[in-house]
Amino acid sequence: MRAALLVLVLLSGPAFAAPPEASPRPMTRPAAADVVSSGTAPQSSPLPRARKGSPSPKASGAICGAAGLTGRHLAPVTSRQQGCGIADPVQIVAVQGVKLSLPLTMDCSIARALNEWVGTVLQPNFGGQVRRLDVAGAYACRGRNNIDGAKISEHGKGRAVDVAGLTMTDGRSITVARDWNRGRDGQKMTQSYKAGCGIFGTTLGPGSDGYHEDHMHFDMPSDRRSPYCH
Repeated sequence: MRAALLVLVLLSGPAFAAPPEASPRPMTRPAAADVVSSGTAPQSSPLPRARKGSPSPKASGAICGAAGLTGRHLAPVTSRQQGCGIADPVQIVAVQGVKLSLPLTMDCSIARALNEWVGTVLQPNFGGQVRRLDVAGAYACRGRNNIDGAKISEHGKGRAVDVAGLTMTDGRSITVARDWNRGRDGQKMTQSYKAGCGIFGTTLGPGSDGYHEDHMHFDMPSDRRSPYCH
C-alpha cells in the first residue's frame, strides 16, 4: 500500500510545477539589438520638401542648363515701357566659380554666353586667377546708350551685361577705365574682350562709339544672325 502511494506522489509531481509566467526573466538585450529595434520603429514625420521658388541660390549647373552658373530663377519681369521685360529671367551671382560684384538679372541667352566666355576665354587667359567680375549692370529698361526716345537697348530685354573690371585672387584690381590695353594685365583683359566676338552677339568697349570707354558691353540680340564686334 505504501509503495503504491509513493508511486502516485511521484507521478503527480509535474502538476505542481510553476507556470511559464514564473520562469526566469530574459536577459537584457545588448545595445546593438536596441539600435536595430529602434530602426524598425515608426519614424517621426519627414521634413517637408523645399518649396518651389525657393529664394536661395541653386547649385552650379542648375540654371539655364549650363554647368557653371550659380543663381536662381525669378518671376517674369514686366514693364509699362513697350519692348522691356524678361519672360523667363534668372538672377546670377557667380559664373564658373567667379563671383559677380552684385547679383544680375538677365535672360538665359546672355547668362550662357557669359558662362562660356569666363570658362573658355577669361579664366584661361589669366591662369584661373580671376576671383570676381566687377559688373556695371544687366537688366535696365532704357534706350540705347541711355538716350531718351532711342530704340530699347538689349539691357531692356535682359540680354546684355556690362563688365567694368576684374578682381584677382591676390586682391589686385584691373579696370577698363584705367588699364585697358596697358601692361600685361590690361592686355590680357583686352585680348579676352576681343575673343568674346562670336560668343556674344555684340561686343563694345573703349574706342567703339564713345559710350563704352569705361566698361565692356556684351549682348545677345535675338534678331541678329552675325556678330557685331568693335
